Amino acid sequence: MDDSILDAIGSPLVRVASPAGATVATKVESFNPGGSAKDRPARAMVEAAEREGRLEPGDRFVEPTSGNTGIGLALVAAAKGYDLTVVMPESKSEERRRLMRAYGADLELIEGEMTDARERADELERQGLVQLRQFENPANPESHYRTTGSEIVEQTEGRTVDAFVAAVGTGGTIMGTGRRLREAFPGMRVIAVEPETNAVLSTGEAGVDDFQGMGPGFVSEITDVDLIDAIETVDLAAAEAECRRLAREEGLLVGQSSGASTLVARRTAARLADAGSEVGPDDQSGAAGSRGSGTDPTTDGGGDDPLVVTVLWDSGERYLSTGLFD
Repeated sequence: MDDSILDAIGSPLVRVASPAGATVATKVESFNPGGSAKDRPARAMVEAAEREGRLEPGDRFVEPTSGNTGIGLALVAAAKGYDLTVVMPESKSEERRRLMRAYGADLELIEGEMTDARERADELERQGLVQLRQFENPANPESHYRTTGSEIVEQTEGRTVDAFVAAVGTGGTIMGTGRRLREAFPGMRVIAVEPETNAVLSTGEAGVDDFQGMGPGFVSEITDVDLIDAIETVDLAAAEAECRRLAREEGLLVGQSSGASTLVARRTAARLADAGSEVGPDDQSGAAGSRGSGTDPTTDGGGDDPLVVTVLWDSGERYLSTGLFD
């Protein structure tokens, strides 16, 4: 018996449709209590603030978010007895708003993007609220090093991971998980995924996109670009088509960044199967040239086949109002 809902954080590793001669496996993060990968850093950042004496039960803290971190923090705040103010761009889905409020968080919606949400949270911090600062807080990637990465090492049961693919938002997952997996599998490649129209890692220039959960429009302070071996971009239409495929062909209901991550993971696996050691992208032009269409969901990758691991970040339930699955 767990003493707290927070002790239930963790997720399975599940094989999905994979190219012949390779295996793609995904961490299904909707199994976390708050329904996303962000439960991990949410708990870690709050507990780090407790150890530092910055938070005590009954305090109020603030955080800017595109949604999932806010939901995770609302869960943690409810379980630990804190009050929470979440600052979020008004463009994010209705389900995100309702979930945060259901856990008791106060929600402040703003016009603009994540940079604007960060500025508003900074204002509230100057007024006396504690801010956890997910984009620069080392507890964020450390939580994935200790949990997500370690779980993958255990769940792969002795198989070598050849590549780890992850969409980039705060950078916490790709940094922490990538670092832990690189320790276990020194030859492994780390591949970042970002929106085609907001490819700040690829181009150094911020753009505009409609993804919810990746592509904040800046490179966070916790992102060490030297850990990343390759960057691929995905357009929103391709990512959403992959979400529908995952739901209707594999029973996995996931959101946009999960669709993008899976597309790149399947492309990477196809290259590995075809060329042995060639992992880098053929180009950086986005999803139009995806090689995933030839995958076979019944393929049972053998222990010697290349293994690519990625992350399904959250549940598609929090995207239903967007028309994603219509």
